[in-house]
Amino acid sequence: MYDLDTRKRAVALVSQGYSQNSVSKQTGISRAAIRSWLKRIEPAGYAPGSECPRCSGTPRLPDAPDTYAYLLGLYLGDGCISAGRRGVYSLRIACADAWPGLIEACSEAMRIVRPANKISLTPRPGCQYVTGFSKHWPCLFPQHGPGKKHDRVIALDSWQQDIVNDHPWDLIRGLVHSDGCRITNWATRDVGGERKRYEYPRYFFTNVSDDIRQLYTDTLDQLGVEWTHCTRGSNPFNISVARRASVALMDAHVGPKY
Repeated sequence: MYDLDTRKRAVALVSQGYSQNSVSKQTGISRAAIRSWLKRIEPAGYAPGSECPRCSGTPRLPDAPDTYAYLLGLYLGDGCISAGRRGVYSLRIACADAWPGLIEACSEAMRIVRPANKISLTPRPGCQYVTGFSKHWPCLFPQHGPGKKHDRVIALDSWQQDIVNDHPWDLIRGLVHSDGCRITNWATRDVGGERKRYEYPRYFFTNVSDDIRQLYTDTLDQLGVEWTHCTRGSNPFNISVARRASVALMDAHVGPKY
């Protein structure tokens, strides 16, 4: 038998984002016991889902549209929504272990968009699955559907486009943090008869969905960022930003993952 404080500590760890499996390993408490406590003890952040801004009463925008735009970028780049039991959906975004700051930023964005719902971290080889649970993810991300995103049409609803128009850099940051990178390229050229090497920063975004790449480049156009296609074979899956002024804009508003 475990005392109430022990139970509350275990449940609090789950509410902070740790998976039931990791809490079980840390504490030596069985997952079955933790699951049963979750049903009876209601910690902060583990309350039933809060009101949905899209389907509760008159539809309105999410309370934190800038954070929503960032989370939208993460979802379109490297996320998926899956149906679970009792009408609860999971929004899962894969974040590489190499970028712990991204894992925290993704978790925080989910908490802000759905503040009363559970967030968990599930370790996988080389990455963490940041997962949020809510009945209303399909309301907030109507791009959800069967199959892979690049096999179906991805188009923003008018209210989503309004958010992107107001917070374009947040969307770009989410897309780059999920399916992009900032690298340092190098090249050589003859200067005064001598072969010299020079380096320059460059941003890449890679996604096989034509619609998602179009959303990315349309938003870059809105922001005055110059970009080019970098074809891989005959498929233009890579979008490059390499012009000095455009890279400076990206550095000011996006920056490298960390």
